[in-house]
Amino acid sequence: MADSDPAVLVDRDTVDPAVAVLTLNRPATYNALSVDLKETLLTAVAGVAGDESVRAVVLTGSGRAFCVGQDLGEHAAALRADAGTALDTVREHYNPLVLALSGTPKPVVAAINGPCVGAGLGLALAADLRVAAAGATFGTAFTGIGLSADSGLSASLAHAVGVSRATELLLLGERFTAEDARDWGLVRDVVDGPDLLESALVLARTLATGPTRAYAEVKSAIRFGAVNELPAVLEHEADAQVRLATTADHRGAVEAFVAKRTPTFEGR
Repeated sequence: MADSDPAVLVDRDTVDPAVAVLTLNRPATYNALSVDLKETLLTAVAGVAGDESVRAVVLTGSGRAFCVGQDLGEHAAALRADAGTALDTVREHYNPLVLALSGTPKPVVAAINGPCVGAGLGLALAADLRVAAAGATFGTAFTGIGLSADSGLSASLAHAVGVSRATELLLLGERFTAEDARDWGLVRDVVDGPDLLESALVLARTLATGPTRAYAEVKSAIRFGAVNELPAVLEHEADAQVRLATTADHRGAVEAFVAKRTPTFEGR
């Protein structure tokens, strides 16, 4: 990657242009999260979230890694300059990034092509679905440098694998394999490396042709349900169903079912 290359590549799937592909593009650093990469990724996520022509998103990394987390070279310099402000990046960058990825109404598929560590794991878990390449490795890594978790991992990892295993992974920081991640429910599938992007794209294409308004409500309901009591969750679900009842996608799908036709969805 040349200095002039963008830190994040934004492309469209050639088969279905409704699928946007965001690629972390610092391969020489294993896509370590520099300030430039974090800010560029946040802009890219906001861009596809606000683009009505985008109905699904794939997030992946260039080169041999998905993302190894914070750029420690930048972090070391920040510590030397002022340790008291060195981790302001958590509030300035990581929190907005995780909220943007998890909060976008578009379904997001993470294609994990290699090492996925620290805040890189946080970004992957902020996606809705994940596919990993065989040989990809995962880890939390924070305690290895004397830190606790950020990028939402204290919640997202516990929700994904349970409190006991999340505690073990965060305290010990031990690496785990793509097959472990699949067995624990962190990733949907493990595929050969050369097939990874196409596998993620196939999944994203399927989502892009689906009821995207309903998908947005599902994402919202899951986030709400993770932190609220059952009565509030039931009300949230009821409100969502009322909103969806007025959509063309729902009305058309019901009529298609009655007529024994396959429904088509337009996201409206």
